Amino acid sequence: MPIVNILVTREGTTPGAHRTTAAQKAAVYEGITDLLFNVMGKPREDTTVIFHEHEIENISQGGVPLALYRQQRAASTASGIGSP
Repeated sequence: MPIVNILVTREGTTPGAHRTTAAQKAAVYEGITDLLFNVMGKPREDTTVIFHEHEIENISQGGVPLALYRQQRAASTASGIGSP
């Protein structure tokens, strides 16, 4: 039985949205279930998808809080540092 954990920030995917909508979650559940069936032959009815939403205050990247990491990355991109 496949069990898939999806971890995302609680931010919405469209401007002004503060979280993932029920319709977006349903699309993720269906897409993951279909992917496992199509690629690995895993029965759809046996696939469990668990959707975890987290506040960005509870996540870090690169050893710093996620909000600070994003600010630093945006600043370095704007200045051309780290750009290809």
